[in-house]
Amino acid sequence: MFIGHFAPAFVAAAVSPERPRLATMFVAAQLVDWGFFALAAIGVEHMRIDPAASVMVPYDLYDMPYTHSLLGTMIWAAALLGIVALRDRSLGTGALAGLVVVSHWVLDWLVHIPDLTIDGTPPKLGLGLWNVPWVAVPLELGLTGAAFAFYLRRTRGPAGPPLVLAGVMLLLQAINWLAPHPDSAGLLVYLQALIAFGLLTALAAWVSKNRWFRKRGNLAFALQ
Repeated sequence: MFIGHFAPAFVAAAVSPERPRLATMFVAAQLVDWGFFALAAIGVEHMRIDPAASVMVPYDLYDMPYTHSLLGTMIWAAALLGIVALRDRSLGTGALAGLVVVSHWVLDWLVHIPDLTIDGTPPKLGLGLWNVPWVAVPLELGLTGAAFAFYLRRTRGPAGPPLVLAGVMLLLQAINWLAPHPDSAGLLVYLQALIAFGLLTALAAWVSKNRWFRKRGNLAFALQ
């Protein structure tokens, strides 16, 4: 799952009057993947390319105990909760960010072949919807589209920035699904992923600068 992870970010950025930043929630949505690709780049966690890994994704994510175990994910979530709560002086906003981090593991559990763990040790978990494209593709697009629509309904502002964000998200997802995959894992693969996350986060920051909460009586509060 790629853009589907941002569905909880859109929801979290729209449900609270405590001014959560959409970019912060985008970081939360992919925080453990930020961590995984950074750790893979220095040889702490590992993946390899295996065309037989699943029907849709040729990535064998065979060693990622610090980022994609449930325990590891919860530690990352707690860390971001504390950072956001201190930065924004809002425990509620921090809790939202933490929940978005945890949502990553839940969504991965739906699509991954069994490569997730509870604490870094077997058994390995995953429903394996990557082997059922006719379910995985509509699920990812449907979750993202519904959350994006919810965010737009809860906010107001110019349509351009969110439409640009949605377009770039769909473009990157199409590349993820349709472009030729690399022959082997390595630094270039990891950097490409991190650059994609960074681009989407930057666009989310731009969007949130131009969106406001809808309030009764035509009052609105800036998201950012």
